[in-house]
Amino acid sequence: MSNTYFSDRVEKATRSSLEENAKRKHMRTVIAWFGAMVIGGLLGYLQLPEVNRLFTFIASVFTRLFQFVAVPVIALAVITTLSSLGARRETGRIFAHAVVYTLATTICAAAVALFLYVLIAPENVVTFSGSGVPGNIKQLSYYDHFLSVIPNNILQPFVSGNVLSVLLIAAAVGLALAFMPRTENREMLVKAINGLQELLFTLIRALLAILPLGILAFTGQLVSQIETGVIVGALGQYTTVVIAGNLLQFFVVIPLFLLARGLHPVRVFRGMFPALAVALFSKSSAGTLPVTLASAEDNLHLDPRVTRFVLPICTTINMNGCAAFILVTSLFLMQNAGIVITAGTMCIWLFVAVLAAVGNAGVPMGCYFLTLSLMSSMNVPVDLMGIILPIYAIIDMIETCVNVWSDSSVAAMTHHDLQGKLPDAVAELENVGA
Repeated sequence: MSNTYFSDRVEKATRSSLEENAKRKHMRTVIAWFGAMVIGGLLGYLQLPEVNRLFTFIASVFTRLFQFVAVPVIALAVITTLSSLGARRETGRIFAHAVVYTLATTICAAAVALFLYVLIAPENVVTFSGSGVPGNIKQLSYYDHFLSVIPNNILQPFVSGNVLSVLLIAAAVGLALAFMPRTENREMLVKAINGLQELLFTLIRALLAILPLGILAFTGQLVSQIETGVIVGALGQYTTVVIAGNLLQFFVVIPLFLLARGLHPVRVFRGMFPALAVALFSKSSAGTLPVTLASAEDNLHLDPRVTRFVLPICTTINMNGCAAFILVTSLFLMQNAGIVITAGTMCIWLFVAVLAAVGNAGVPMGCYFLTLSLMSSMNVPVDLMGIILPIYAIIDMIETCVNVWSDSSVAAMTHHDLQGKLPDAVAELENVGA
């Protein structure tokens, strides 16, 4: 008994030490990002020709690196998520509830962001010349666009960066793996795909380690362009739309979902506060997952059968903040590229943003990578993505916090709906219910 007690104390102490080290690391990262923004801003303000040329070169390098990792991240995240569903068919009822709540909250997040976009109506940051926009974009019909999503070979979408086609291929492969017979070949293939995903995430972490250099360059570019007459007010309007949309989703929309299911939002928030705090600074839903699971089970006393299935799945498919960012940023870039934004365009891109967010990976800057790929696949100039990047450091923190809050709420609502309906269910949500 004493050995068990001693082991538990050592394990808790080790976990606490690791969490403390992680917090310090995240704080250093945030300081480095903001420090790079300040230094880049000062250098850009000085308008030094050689420095501006260096910033342009560095910004181009980072943009290419982002494009390099974006499409594989999307494909592997969708494949690994869908392939895991077949092994847990006994949790079909849990998964059905989670998917319904995920789609409902994500659609609401995109709709709120779209409403704010129409209400605030951000102006153009840069006026592109006619030669800057490929002529076939404006004449491209929706039939042509949907036809372009259907791939005629497996490599072309990856080579061209057509992310919608990649999503279609990844979904087909993931579902095929989910329903394949459990043979040795199938298991080897799944392990290989998971290994590739881990490899890619390692590359992303390496890219993030040197990202302060990219932020330095992008911020210098931004300030330099402001000095030469770029309209900063429009960028402020865009940022207001994205951040306000996320805050409304966090403080109004998701609490209304909880109240509608008979749960007290404040009590759920208190229980999940440790996970929300980690999400704010880690900027990674996947990285926050261990804390999210612990908070849901230890503080809210949710059924582990619900949390250990719903939360990992939601980490990939439930991206409320990402849906808002993808929608607003895509419309903003297309508008700046000279494309007329109609009501039909907004409605179509609302659902595109929802579907893209469902396929997004829960990693730092996943929404940024995905949006960049979406715009590249549409041949929309992505110059503004570099200008948005310094601001995205703050947006990403808020987005991730909204994503984890939504994940936690989906798990709580799923537990509440199925409480007493699962065989031998013992966990209850007595202190969370209204």
